[in-house]
Amino acid sequence: MKIKKGFILKEIAGSYVVVPIGDDMVDFSLMVTTNETGAFLWNCLSEDKTIPELVDALKSEYEGASDEELSADVEEFVALLKENNIVE
Repeated sequence: MKIKKGFILKEIAGSYVVVPIGDDMVDFSLMVTTNETGAFLWNCLSEDKTIPELVDALKSEYEGASDEELSADVEEFVALLKENNIVE
């Protein structure tokens, strides 16, 4: 899966916000806020990645977290993106 065209991630005052661009720009229901970990995963999804690949990338970036914690974080983030129709 990867991020669909028509969405960008912006950092605003220390927070990260996914913003639609183009025709959906006025639909504020498509805006999603996330944290630094979500921003990291967002950047990983600029290319086609599987959930295990995202977990591995997160593991190499954030040491000390268990595989279960990382997997749960990735699953939650991907579910949010799917719910908002942001990934393909």
